[in-house]
Amino acid sequence: MKIALFPIVSSLHNESVIDNQTLALIDEIKQHGEFEFYISSLDGLYDSDMSLILVQSGGSEAAFLAIKKHLHAPYYLLTYGTNNSLAASMEILSYLKNNNEAAEILHGSPKYIAKRLHELKNHQEKAIVNLGIVGKPSDWLIASHVDKEQCLKRFNINLIDIPISELTDLFEQADAADFIYTELLVFDQYELNQAKKVSVSLRQLIDKYQLEGLTVRCFDLLSSIHTTGCLGLSFLNKEGIVGTCEGDVPAMLSMYFLKKITGQCGFQANPSQINMEAKTVVLAHCTLPLNMATDFIVTTHFESGIGVALKGTMQLTPITVFKLSNDLKHYYVEEGSIIANLDNPNLCRTQILIQLPDVKYFLSAPFGNHHIVVYGSYKKAIEEAMQKYW
Repeated sequence: MKIALFPIVSSLHNESVIDNQTLALIDEIKQHGEFEFYISSLDGLYDSDMSLILVQSGGSEAAFLAIKKHLHAPYYLLTYGTNNSLAASMEILSYLKNNNEAAEILHGSPKYIAKRLHELKNHQEKAIVNLGIVGKPSDWLIASHVDKEQCLKRFNINLIDIPISELTDLFEQADAADFIYTELLVFDQYELNQAKKVSVSLRQLIDKYQLEGLTVRCFDLLSSIHTTGCLGLSFLNKEGIVGTCEGDVPAMLSMYFLKKITGQCGFQANPSQINMEAKTVVLAHCTLPLNMATDFIVTTHFESGIGVALKGTMQLTPITVFKLSNDLKHYYVEEGSIIANLDNPNLCRTQILIQLPDVKYFLSAPFGNHHIVVYGSYKKAIEEAMQKYW
């Protein structure tokens, strides 16, 4: 196991003496497992199997605060029983816990520390989540590229590329009768069966790659199999499996975090109209999760006029809007209310008018076009949950 160490020490202590104590501790830990320790720069700290902050002395708290902006949770503080290093570690740990961040002190016998390192590594490996990108992001998503390696390091989320051809090949073999939902869907039977086959195929990809969610370059389906993924994504979200369209990876990640925090997959939608004076935004899209609709009709996909999509009515209730930035370093979250359902023939099928405390963000520094809406007021819970990544 490759373990990066970043040492912090008070300027009042003799660093050479402390370094010898550090070397002695590391040598003893290495006797209880296959560990490779190395001193890392801040820039390379997360390029290893595990990353530890080596607290070498009392009075290291200020040194920790000075570098904290370069770190992210979980924080593992390696310390030993001299030079007040444990006392400093406890102060740092208390600070982190007060800010609701995941952290732990690694202290005790070398055998115990070695055992704990193995446990943490195993937990880290088991915690990795797979999300699929079926086809590349749509060509118009020019501000939605995500660095897959950074996503894995920061969030333990493994982004798996899946060729769109794999989805279309499954579609050709799919049976609409395998569509497991019994909700009343009244529409052209041929179009409905085609959409059901897409839904069955998406579920097969979920099972094959052990995904907790996916995003689909859905507009490619219009030309290849002459249908859309709207219905399949609506039912995946209803089932609690994250599903977003247009290959929008930041939207998929945003929906994944909302699912983790709120238990809801959410409605992926485009801001279509903004009223600065009234502080309102019209949001619209064709993939409303079925369980978010109080009522719905089955219709076609908006831009193409083909396939199957749901035009839903949503509750007039408090909501939370969330979006993660494509650089994975920032996010937008705000609470508001749905104040009307709309019926504009020139917008995507499900349309809502929402009111927010402020709408300047959308016209000054938005994180792409798609945003995710969930029922309820979750701003504080989201901010607390996301703190461990920043």
